[in-house]
Amino acid sequence: MNKYLLCFFFCFILFAFQKDKPAYLLYNESGKRIKYCKVLVELCKADVILFGEYHDNPICHWLQLELAKDLHKRSPLILGGEMFEVDNQDELDEYLKATSIQIDEIDSMRLWPNHSTDYAPLVDFAKENQLEFVCTNVPRRTARIVYKNGFEALDDLSELEKSYVAKLPIAYDPELPGYKAMLNMMGGAHSNERLPMAQALKDATMAEFILKNKGEKLFLHFNGSYHSNNFEGIYWYLKNANPSLKVKTIATVSQADVKALERKNVGIANYIIAVPESMTSTH
Repeated sequence: MNKYLLCFFFCFILFAFQKDKPAYLLYNESGKRIKYCKVLVELCKADVILFGEYHDNPICHWLQLELAKDLHKRSPLILGGEMFEVDNQDELDEYLKATSIQIDEIDSMRLWPNHSTDYAPLVDFAKENQLEFVCTNVPRRTARIVYKNGFEALDDLSELEKSYVAKLPIAYDPELPGYKAMLNMMGGAHSNERLPMAQALKDATMAEFILKNKGEKLFLHFNGSYHSNNFEGIYWYLKNANPSLKVKTIATVSQADVKALERKNVGIANYIIAVPESMTSTH
C-alpha cells in the first residue's frame, strides 16, 4: 500500500511541475538553475554589470528595474544604457534635475519608440533617487558613417563629433565570433563587411563611456544582449582597457521550454535569463 501511495505522490508532483508556467528562470554560466538572491549577492561584488536584454521583452525590463532597486540598497550605484546616445547627456541630465519638464518634451533626445513602457521606469528611478544615468551609445549618425565608409571616415569628424566616440583609432578584431556571425547572418561574403565595424564602434564607445563615468561606484549598464553575449562586444573592450576590472554579464534567451537551458545558451554569460518564446512583446 505504501508503494502505491509513494508512486501516486511522485506522479502528483511531476504533474504539478509540468503544469507550472514560469515567466522566466535564471541559470548560471554552467547552465545550472540559480536563485535571484544568490545572483544579487554575486553581482554586488562586481565593478560593472552588463545586463543584456531583448529590447521588446517585458521580463527583461521588469528585472532591470528590480535589480536596480536591490543593488541601490546595497551599493553606491550608477546607471547607463545603450538606448541613450552620448551627445544627449546634457539633455538627459536636464531631465534628471528638473522638477516639471517631461523627457518626451525634449525633441533632441531621440528616444526609442518603447521608451515610455520600457526605459522611462529606469530613468525615473534614477531621478527619484538622485542617481546618475549615463548615455553610452555612439550617435546613430556616426554609426551610419562607419557602416557606409568604414573606420577611416571617423578621421574626418569634427573634434566635437570625435568626443562622442571611443578614442581613435578603434581597436577592432574581425575574427571575434560575434562579428563573424553578424556577417554570416547578413549573407556571408555578399554582406557589407562594414556592418560589424559599426557594431564594434558602438561596443567600443559604450565601454569607453562606462569607464569614463564609473568612478568607485557599481555601474549597471543596459544593452542589447548581442552587445555582451559570449563575453565579447562591450565586455571585450572593457577587459582590453582594464584587465583587472570585475565585469559580470547577464544574457537573455528565448526558449520554447525554459525549465532547462538549451545547450546553445550555456556559457554565453555569467547569468542567463530564459524566457518563454510565447512571452508578450512590448512593441
